[in-house]
Amino acid sequence: MKRIARLPALAGFALALFAAAVQGAAPSAGAGPQQRLQAALPALLAQQRIASVSIAHIENRRLVFSIAQGEAGPGSAATPATLYNVASLAKPLSAETVLRLAARQNVDLDEPMYTHWLDPDIAGDPRARLLTPRLSLSHRTGFPNWRDGKLAFQQQPGTRIGYSGEGFEYLARFVANKTGTPLDQWAQQLVFGPAGMQETAYTRQPWFDGRLALPHDGDGKVLPLQIRTQALASDDVFSTPRDYARFLIALMQGQGLTPALAAERARIQSDRRADFCKPPRANDCPQEIGFGLGWESFLIDGRRYLLHTGKDEGTFTLAYFSPDSGNGTVIFTNSNNGAQAVLPVLDLIGQDAAFVALLRRMAG
Repeated sequence: MKRIARLPALAGFALALFAAAVQGAAPSAGAGPQQRLQAALPALLAQQRIASVSIAHIENRRLVFSIAQGEAGPGSAATPATLYNVASLAKPLSAETVLRLAARQNVDLDEPMYTHWLDPDIAGDPRARLLTPRLSLSHRTGFPNWRDGKLAFQQQPGTRIGYSGEGFEYLARFVANKTGTPLDQWAQQLVFGPAGMQETAYTRQPWFDGRLALPHDGDGKVLPLQIRTQALASDDVFSTPRDYARFLIALMQGQGLTPALAAERARIQSDRRADFCKPPRANDCPQEIGFGLGWESFLIDGRRYLLHTGKDEGTFTLAYFSPDSGNGTVIFTNSNNGAQAVLPVLDLIGQDAAFVALLRRMAG
């Protein structure tokens, strides 16, 4: 299991330097977002020492463009077909798989998991009987992000947020044991297949060959690439932004869920407003902020936004969508500096201004 520190979706913005200025060739007057990005990205990547960025953008629940700029590896140009490690953007994929299993009544979001999986490290701890799929999906298991040799509770399950990859891995073991089928196989059947996602996988596939973006450190040095042979629910899925955009569109279309379950995905399960809205943010705080099921959920001026980021060594990724506006954007990079591309890219796209303004305040 990885020991790399991961950034919770929201905290990742607070720690990253997003205020990178976009300099270089100016797009022509009246240019659309795709043309603005094509003109500005070369200078942005050079300025911030980002190896490559690949972007897919959605408007009105339709994929309107997918572009890539920079190098997937030395001498190899990134294209919209380049596969990136999405890091913690694996979690929304796994969360959606569990929600669709709940829609089929294969699992219940509030059933105790100990009946089908009980980690030996916590078998003697009565708190293990409190764990449910809902607590894993909303980061309230009480587990750390990753165990330090042995799994242990840091706090009482269900009491407060504690971002945890271990919680997702625990849930995956429960699903596999209860249903007799691994979570990644369910994802292929219930999520990837129906959404038309043919460029996303939890484990190494023959079609990976020649398509992989290599991770880079902040100085541009190529880092070792890790590809799983056994799936993780929380990390190391490979995908393209355009395929991940197909996933977001499927969510906005309500694919595979009852309306009640689709609403549960966005409903605040773990409220962060009291912590986030302290001075100096008290006067410009969103109406709602916290974790839903697999996503961080915001309500700003009556409009809902769902967000997640991913960060591994040499990788930064982001995806957001608004089920109300029908817009969304996916940004994948293969660089430790990748977070510095986010605000410039979103500014150039020019959608969902209130949400982008919130991200800017968080980064300020």
